[in-house]
Amino acid sequence: MSSPAEILGLPKPSWKSEDVTMLEDMADRFFDAEISPHYDTYEKNEIVDRSAWEKAGKNGLLCAAMPEEYGGAGGSYAHEAAIIESLGHAGLDGFGIALHSAIVAPYILNHGTEEQKQRWLPRLATGELIGAIAMSEPGAGSDLQGIKTTAVQDGNQYRINGSKTFITNGQNANLIILVVKTDPSKGAKGTSLIVIETEDLDGFKRGRNLDKIGLKANDTSELFFDEMKVPLTNLLGKEEGLGFFQLMNELPQERLLIANQAIASIERALALTIEYVKERKAFGKAVIDFQNTQFKLAEMKSEATMARVFVDHCVAEHLEGRLDQTTASMAKLLLTDLQCKVIDECLQLHGGYGYMNEYPIARMFRDARVQRIYGGTNEIMKLLIARSL
Repeated sequence: MSSPAEILGLPKPSWKSEDVTMLEDMADRFFDAEISPHYDTYEKNEIVDRSAWEKAGKNGLLCAAMPEEYGGAGGSYAHEAAIIESLGHAGLDGFGIALHSAIVAPYILNHGTEEQKQRWLPRLATGELIGAIAMSEPGAGSDLQGIKTTAVQDGNQYRINGSKTFITNGQNANLIILVVKTDPSKGAKGTSLIVIETEDLDGFKRGRNLDKIGLKANDTSELFFDEMKVPLTNLLGKEEGLGFFQLMNELPQERLLIANQAIASIERALALTIEYVKERKAFGKAVIDFQNTQFKLAEMKSEATMARVFVDHCVAEHLEGRLDQTTASMAKLLLTDLQCKVIDECLQLHGGYGYMNEYPIARMFRDARVQRIYGGTNEIMKLLIARSL
């Protein structure tokens, strides 16, 4: 079987330098040896063991883009993308290290004070701290201006009340970035980000590990804050009211990350399906020999090739600081829609076996669906893109 990374037959993109390729190869070996053998257990338990996080940290697979002075590997988003795609090619989409390394840590690096960077980033790089970001609430998903969680100054502390839901890494996380209202009267300009360390934190409570359709290995939780007090120094940055700007600044990378996850999943689905239809017999011949199979796979490979070229273009643009909100939204929209389409078609080519959980394509089908929802729904992506017309 061709590897997922080779299935489209494209040359290596410009962003995959020699050191990035070496990291990807190392990540492939690590995930194959240390995570894949235990992944069914993680799915059953609906959480990845903390020991897996610590092993990933020891092997340099957490916070690869963080500067060495803060405990990272001194790489770039290219290194994070390589790790993200390695996870997808291995079918380990529920291991939440992409959000930890390429979403949570950059908020602190790009917007935190020097003291905050020194305080939190090295421990994120080792896996001592597992990161999450808490945006969504029971009454506010993609509409971040509608959040109700408040943080009120009380002496030298913030008093925080409210709740969050759908929080990735929510059971494991012991460092969480909260999106809160520090001045509800100011709308977006009254939004701030506050970082909490959860250990022995009075007023903090985890709710259920939510029962999801897919991504079962990932712990996704409700969080509750009842008169929770944290120091004023936990405000991300030096000023209140910058939260919405900080969120908008980081969302292009989050949406690109989702596109990287999507293309890796698409490539894996095609590799698995091509192998399956070559081996599976029907009416006396291999399923690959039917014209319908060939046409379906030809269409999917063509669309996947265009998608891969676009994702690689977006990564290259991001590395140069040129990836804008519109293009990132296009990547998220197009890649996740295609991911769901391709995996659905691949499941169909598996026939009845595609509906059986013992076949990887069944898990991929379940895991793919949320990609069109988180990071801003694809309907929101269309609204953002339409503003550029």
